[in-house]
Amino acid sequence: MTDPAESLAQRVAERVVDILIHALDVNALVQLVDLNALLEHVDINKILQRVDLDALLDRVDVNPLLDRVDVNPLLDRVDVNALLNRADVDGVMRRVDVGTLLDRVDVNELMRRIDMDALVEQTDLGAVIARSSGGAASEALDAARSQAVGLDQFIDRWAGRLLRRKNPGPSAPIALLNTQADT
Repeated sequence: MTDPAESLAQRVAERVVDILIHALDVNALVQLVDLNALLEHVDINKILQRVDLDALLDRVDVNPLLDRVDVNPLLDRVDVNALLNRADVDGVMRRVDVGTLLDRVDVNELMRRIDMDALVEQTDLGAVIARSSGGAASEALDAARSQAVGLDQFIDRWAGRLLRRKNPGPSAPIALLNTQADT
């Protein structure tokens, strides 16, 4: 059996602790604590080593965070040339293969997005037709002139043979030949 004095002391101690706990103002006690002094004794690195970051990040909803991010300043900082020219593992600079990139583009879908009516409205078809027909007319006129020069030379050769000329005439008018010789 236990000593009755020890049993009495145990009961008194429990009663005193109970009275103290109920009488003690915990909020007032906490206000007396200097939290900055307490935090100086805390090793935050040891605490972070015990934190499971994967479990913590699994609980974080990233979408509200991304909604708060202004992407434009981030994109302003992107060096597109550096993005397109990247170093391989062996340090060799590799360029983005634009052909491979374009192979992934659905051209039919891209063409479906073009508003042809708006494009035609913005196009001055009269000027386009005038330029293209003017170019065709100019080419036809050049071809006709070339044919006329060839025919003129043919006739000149036959006339020289029929008239039995020993010295053919000049290849151009005399005045034109003189200006070509001066330059």
